[in-house]
Amino acid sequence: MHQTRKASTTKLPIPRKGTKYIVRAAGYVDSSVPVLIAVRDMLKLAKTSKEVKNLVHNRLLKLNGKAVKDYHESIKLFNLFEAGKTYALSILPSGKFTFVETKNKNSRLCKITGKRMIGKNLFQFNLHDGSNITDKNTFTIGDSVYLSLDGKVVKTIPLKEGSDVFIMSGRHIGKEGKAGSMSGNRILVNFKENSAQIEKSRVVAL
Repeated sequence: MHQTRKASTTKLPIPRKGTKYIVRAAGYVDSSVPVLIAVRDMLKLAKTSKEVKNLVHNRLLKLNGKAVKDYHESIKLFNLFEAGKTYALSILPSGKFTFVETKNKNSRLCKITGKRMIGKNLFQFNLHDGSNITDKNTFTIGDSVYLSLDGKVVKTIPLKEGSDVFIMSGRHIGKEGKAGSMSGNRILVNFKENSAQIEKSRVVAL
């Protein structure tokens, strides 16, 4: 399962020239990093795909607390990736993915993107990385949650005026700021150098 280097997302921090084909992520191709590229090309923990396969075979790599089974597995924004140390996938203002070492090994950040009632006083919440959770609490779309490795809500962070925020996509991708006033589906975000009106869907509360 491969794709041409030319057709790959520009978010991957790899040279645009080189071998014609590169590994393709198992899912979310344009918004994730395949384990192989993470280990070999970004973290520099292996030199070849064979070495990465051995790490997978020996269950030395974990994604959100679960052993990686295939080097095509997709690492999505804010996911926790364990390879000796624990890293969270982030994105730079340049629009390139990067791994940030984190001491927070037991919970990951997620943005709530949708919800629906599935039973009496029970809701299903869709998260930005394609995962979902069920809970009796009525969290608000747009808010953030920290999930434990077994998928339980550890902490909730509302997207509101005064919140610290991170921009996930768009012109101001990779920047951190402070949430200001909100109007409709847009939010004023104050950066150190300026302010901008940004769609709420692009902003995650930290």
